Amino acid sequence: FFCRNLFTRKQSARFEKQHDVGWKLFGKVPLRENSQKDPKKIQKEYEEKTGRAHRPLSPKQNVRKNLDFEPLSTTALILEDRPANLPAKPAEEAQKHRQQYEEMVVQAKKRELKEAQKRKKQLEERCKLEDSIGNAVLTWNNEILPNWETMCCSRKVRELWWQGIPPSVRGKVWSLAIGNELNITHELYDICLARAKEKWRSHSTGAAEVECEDAGFSAADREASLELIKLDISRTFPNLCIFQQGGPYHDTLHSILGAYTCYRPDVGYVQGMSFIAAVLILNLDTADAFIAFSNLLNKPCQMAFFRVDHGLMLTYFAAFEVFFEENLPKLFAHFKKNNLTPDIYLIDWIFTLYSKSLPLDLACRVWDVFCRDGEEFLFRTALGILKLFEDILTKMDFIHIAQFLTKLPEDLPSEEFFTSIAAIQMQSRNKKWAQV
Repeated sequence: FFCRNLFTRKQSARFEKQHDVGWKLFGKVPLRENSQKDPKKIQKEYEEKTGRAHRPLSPKQNVRKNLDFEPLSTTALILEDRPANLPAKPAEEAQKHRQQYEEMVVQAKKRELKEAQKRKKQLEERCKLEDSIGNAVLTWNNEILPNWETMCCSRKVRELWWQGIPPSVRGKVWSLAIGNELNITHELYDICLARAKEKWRSHSTGAAEVECEDAGFSAADREASLELIKLDISRTFPNLCIFQQGGPYHDTLHSILGAYTCYRPDVGYVQGMSFIAAVLILNLDTADAFIAFSNLLNKPCQMAFFRVDHGLMLTYFAAFEVFFEENLPKLFAHFKKNNLTPDIYLIDWIFTLYSKSLPLDLACRVWDVFCRDGEEFLFRTALGILKLFEDILTKMDFIHIAQFLTKLPEDLPSEEFFTSIAAIQMQSRNKKWAQV
């Protein structure tokens, strides 16, 4: 009995608390009291308190309420009646507002239709591109790759190459085009990687020198090279976040660069290599990426730049200027006037094979044709960039030109870019690139 009374007292206390100031402050009504009232009655009481009598909707308001398309608030205000405490709209003004409203609705419909047509066109172009890529994949897999030696230099294949290699077969085509003149095997990669890991361990444990004599490196040089690799990996395609610490390709990139420093201690690690290795990792398995990477850096142009052979680099710059003057005489004269030499912008482009300077998808297309045409295409691409932005560059001074070419626009239109490259003639006074 005592327990039952105690429970009842607690329950009544709970309901009393609902009538406290807090409940009144927030406009809350106890559930039991509220449930007894009819919603219409509550509405009527509210209108009496606020002084607003319920008025039936006008025919115009009824029409607006039933509209399927409700315009934005700014347009809807045009047809609204003025508040009761203001004079009614004159007939002329009401008519004018009605016309404005109708015009706005018509314009909105036109915009909607235009956007719908644009979306439809984009979808059609995307489907067309996907079909084109699908057909190209079949052609590469069924016709070209099985007969590589006989078909790689045919006109049909060269045209397909120019249009861009489909991502699914890109790595295979790059491997075949770059070749393996160095005869590197997967086993050799494993050996180089094991040696690199041993060096990393000795470096971390503070050992003095391991296999330093045959490598030709001092402990300080090796340490600097290791630190540089670590630093550069974190700066490789930072927007992708896949090569940074904790990313899925961080260790792979670190392994390939480390293995290369053991394979070619005479070259070691040079800034820019990380971008080349990263692009190969995105398209090939690890060991195959290492093979392609080592053979690619062994090409005359890349070796000249990565070994910093000043004499050969100046020869390349001089040859580039011959074709620069031939293709873009006005811009060439402007660069000469401002003392802008090719090394200011070409070194970064050549070191990373445009993978740092261009959007990744565009850089891969440049790589496609570079694998087909060799070093000549790297300099042709440079002239294509200068031609594409010729009008802008001729209005700039030294500082602004250098800044612009160091950081190219990120929204480069692919087809326009390759059209500009195609317009470049790599022949000067009946001499081709290799002869010059």
